[in-house]
Amino acid sequence: MEGVNTVANKSDDTVVCYAPTMITTNGVWQGDNPLDYSLPLFILQLTMVVVTTRMLVFLLKPLRQPRVVSEILGGVILGPSALGRSQGFANTIFPLRSVMVLETMANVGLLYFLFLVGVEMDLSVIRRTGKKALAIAVAGMVLPFIIGACFSFLLHNDKPEGFTQGTYILFLGVALSVTAFPVLARILAELKLINSEIGRLAMSSALINDMCAWILLALAIALAENDSTSLASLWVILASAAFVAFCILFVRPIISWMIRRTPEGESFSEFYICLILTGVMISGFITDAIGTHSVFGAFVFGLIIPNGPLGVTLIEKLEDFVSGLLLPLFFAISGLKTDIAAINGGRTWGILALVIFLSCAGKIAGTVIVTSFYQMPLSEGFTLGLLMNTKGLIEMIVLNVGKDQKVLDDESFAIMVIVAVVMTGVISPIVATIYKPSRRFVPYKRRTLQRSKPDGELRVLVCVHTPRNVPTIINLLEASHPTKKSPICAYVLHLVELTGRASAMLIVHNTRKSGRPALNRTQAQSDHIIHAFENFEQHSSCVSVQPLTAISPYSSMHEDICSLAEDKRVALIIIPFHKQQTVDGGMEATNPAFRTVNQNLLANAPCSVGILVDRGLSGSTRLAANEVSHQVAVLFFGGPDDREALAYGWRMCEHPGTSLTVLRFVPGEDAADSTMQPTIDHNDPSMLTVETDSTREKQLDDEYINDFRMKTANDESIVYIENVVNNGEETVAAIRSLDSNHDLFIVGRGQGMISPLTAGLTDWSECPELGAIGDILASSDFASTVSVLVIQQYVGVLPHESIATPDSPIQPDDDLTDRWIPPRGPVVFD
Repeated sequence: MEGVNTVANKSDDTVVCYAPTMITTNGVWQGDNPLDYSLPLFILQLTMVVVTTRMLVFLLKPLRQPRVVSEILGGVILGPSALGRSQGFANTIFPLRSVMVLETMANVGLLYFLFLVGVEMDLSVIRRTGKKALAIAVAGMVLPFIIGACFSFLLHNDKPEGFTQGTYILFLGVALSVTAFPVLARILAELKLINSEIGRLAMSSALINDMCAWILLALAIALAENDSTSLASLWVILASAAFVAFCILFVRPIISWMIRRTPEGESFSEFYICLILTGVMISGFITDAIGTHSVFGAFVFGLIIPNGPLGVTLIEKLEDFVSGLLLPLFFAISGLKTDIAAINGGRTWGILALVIFLSCAGKIAGTVIVTSFYQMPLSEGFTLGLLMNTKGLIEMIVLNVGKDQKVLDDESFAIMVIVAVVMTGVISPIVATIYKPSRRFVPYKRRTLQRSKPDGELRVLVCVHTPRNVPTIINLLEASHPTKKSPICAYVLHLVELTGRASAMLIVHNTRKSGRPALNRTQAQSDHIIHAFENFEQHSSCVSVQPLTAISPYSSMHEDICSLAEDKRVALIIIPFHKQQTVDGGMEATNPAFRTVNQNLLANAPCSVGILVDRGLSGSTRLAANEVSHQVAVLFFGGPDDREALAYGWRMCEHPGTSLTVLRFVPGEDAADSTMQPTIDHNDPSMLTVETDSTREKQLDDEYINDFRMKTANDESIVYIENVVNNGEETVAAIRSLDSNHDLFIVGRGQGMISPLTAGLTDWSECPELGAIGDILASSDFASTVSVLVIQQYVGVLPHESIATPDSPIQPDDDLTDRWIPPRGPVVFD
């Protein structure tokens, strides 16, 4: 075992000679070994680090582990704890002479990463967080700090000469009490807690905690690097304060001047960007020379950059390269320094378990005390406490500085790295298991337009991907005839994909005051969308708008939409079609993932769904808000979806400026013979169900149509036409012959309905999720400037709720969002 402990990466008293000529090789043909030269060796190390961490990210994804955990573990695996135990591997891949290059590059990556963290941070959020978040942040720091102080006596028996117990306490305390803000943002987004009250509180508290940690880190470094008896520490602290003041008073105005010099909408000149990137280096150099860590300067420099287009540009230019390639190096270096073998003896492992348990418990206890003071439920306090235990970058910086300054020995360092990994690793699974937000599943009856009260509020959930979807949706809501008797409450949900590095600040967007510049492109889009809807709300008296943002992977986005619809008790979800119109009138797919979201939503929605094929709903011709003129056509074939489409059209036609054409397609004599001919099997008992079911459906259709005609008999703006057709071809011909002066077609999706009038149309359909007729209307060759709304009525049955609509073959199930769908394949699409 002795041999293992003198691993090649240990450098207590080794002298390494550095040969300046040994940078690049002459090539293997000259007999050179590339690994003896620093550049090829560095490239190999970087590749290994990135590949290892990426593999771990992939493997740990099902366990909901944040990327930091994979990156530190990657370093530990490559380091002396695992692969590095082999002397050959350590000496070949990570020899001592390469450590200098590796550490330098890792610190460059760290420098720019912390600059980006500073750029993304919005200090105004701290000013607005309120007392609750401040109290949680302070309580979550004080208790673990005290616990760290107590443990410093247990862990630090043989401390080096000239070191005070105080410095050691400061390092351990800071390492245990910090909360990693970027990591927490990511975890909250994965657990879908971002928009919840607890998510906002956790974010605000972590932000305050982060700022305190920076101040403590600067203090710890100032004390560690200097003999405590001299006045040097005092000078370091004063110089750091002076540096911060200089940045705020002199550097910030210069950067603001640069921003003013650049016209709005123009990109920043390369010279300005270059100046700022050099500024990061200079700030790092100055703070390093002062005696604090160079990352402190980079972070402060990032903080003083005003939010807005400059920040967006910098993040876009740097983010992928820095956080994808250089940052894993820093974590890997931390892992390479971690030698788990250094933790020897049962007592130390016991202390390790105790440190993990107590520092976790300390944060939780501190948080629970504050939350109970504010009368929050115990479960929420406990969850918040757990979330505040996320560790990440700052802690690793503290530990690395501590190890470099010889404040922490190998054993303490290894213990603290394991503490960081374990604490951050257990949070996601535990919170996902224990925290079930207190959702009140009160069954609500009005899940469809047909069953909504004509004189009650209509609640609609509008999903928006990009600002391009907004004008048509606003015009559609306007045409939906909001009145004092029946106002419309629109929940506007901006759907944002959760990417590998969703900016932490995007998430705080809900707490931002409008009027502040956006931090990145997604947020700018959000602001744009919200502004448009708020404008609409001000100009129309009977519409209330509530903007929300859903940040999740496309594969599970429908869950967010469904749970929000359930929460807000909406009757209709409107979501844009995944294709949009091109300049020449054709339709092209914008993002295939949108289609997956739509399919999943149709299969799982707790209310009616409308897919909007947007070809511009002309509201621009209006003279005033109440003088919109729309020509709407409802195509009625029969079935629950078509009745829902008619219900929407009926509501719209009450608007004085809307004229409605209802086109009912009735099977002719020839059509009756061919009804379901190909599929009849007389021995099949389910056939009978389908036939009786269709009879019942026809009866409901007739009742509803008669009711509609009777109540709108005297209305001249409504035209009712019956069109007799015998087969699919005649149906298509009839639809094509419609005059194109309509603005909007409303059709039912026709799911589960077997009709001779649409026979054969589904064989060629591009988008079966729109149904046979919807697909024809949305296809590129249907020369049209008419928008289409394809509606699917909710016909599920909830426990404790009987439904008056069709007795379709539904088995009441435990599943809350049960909609009978003919067995065509899986419900969730990947």
